[in-house]
Amino acid sequence: MKLETLGYNDKIQSLGLEIGLDDFEIGRVVTEHKERYLVLTEKGEFEAEITGNLRYTASSRADFPAVGDWVALMIYDSNNAIIHKILPRYSVLSRKAVGVSGDVQIIATNIDYAFIVLSVDNDFSVNRTQRYLTLCHASHIQPIIILNKVDLVTEAKLSELMELLKTRLERIPVLGVSASTSKGLENIKEMIQVGNTYCLLGSSGVGKSTLVNALSHKPLMETREVSGSSKKGQHTTTHRELVVLEKGGILIDNPGMREVGLANVSDGFDKTFGSLLELAVDCQFKDCSHTVEKGCAVIQAVERGKLDRSSYENYLKMKREQVHFESTVAEKRKKDKDFGKMVKQFKRIKKSNK
Repeated sequence: MKLETLGYNDKIQSLGLEIGLDDFEIGRVVTEHKERYLVLTEKGEFEAEITGNLRYTASSRADFPAVGDWVALMIYDSNNAIIHKILPRYSVLSRKAVGVSGDVQIIATNIDYAFIVLSVDNDFSVNRTQRYLTLCHASHIQPIIILNKVDLVTEAKLSELMELLKTRLERIPVLGVSASTSKGLENIKEMIQVGNTYCLLGSSGVGKSTLVNALSHKPLMETREVSGSSKKGQHTTTHRELVVLEKGGILIDNPGMREVGLANVSDGFDKTFGSLLELAVDCQFKDCSHTVEKGCAVIQAVERGKLDRSSYENYLKMKREQVHFESTVAEKRKKDKDFGKMVKQFKRIKKSNK
């Protein structure tokens, strides 16, 4: 397989040359299981692990390889290799790590477009979709909304949902499809271009794996029927995986996310809530929080029906979450710094007592 088929281009090559990787094989991470990686190269597919030095110098999980990464590796037999370097990433899709205060979890890297998959069933949520959009915008990844399982609703209901999405989600393409019946799939296929990487995002059971299978024309991902009791799709994907399509284009399927925690997404708010922030320019106070201040243009727009109240409330909730994450990160850095000072002081005392 040619590296270009995996998305390799002149930009990525120049990044590799800058850090002196001439003597290494270049490959792309397809899957990751507990610090063991499956990597595709021009010489084939290899199971790989990282060097001890790479593990030792890593300051967080973000410094380890992730699905989508380009890596420099040494092949030592027909099946195995050692990863020595991670090439610089041009985009990183990440979220707040679940259950770990102040940490970030990488979802996937080197992504050009994100297919945010929604379902017409009970899982439909515009608020959650705005979270996905903010993650994408913060990473400079172009989002595309896929409304799946449209065969389960009437045309009238579908039109209602599509209109709601277009009203709340500013200037974002919205496509209605049915992965199980192939309705609308051609519109997605026309968007997929050779060499570009597309990441699928969405909750469990919205049909991401079924969509991957339909686009690849192969049963690559395990799928299950809709639950008879809950009438919802059932979660099947348990790990991230990069899939190369026969006609070009790369898909990264992801496990469904119960939590879409916001991490470093300050830049993402500008595009997700563009209309709201445009109104904020006319607020009486430059540091307006858009909650209780007199002369707040945003509050006035909500009260007059010019700004969607649900979007406004979701913005405030997400902004509070972002501020909390930033303060948690600051506290963690201070604790790490104080701990470092304590260790140095202990070493000095120990040395002076010898």
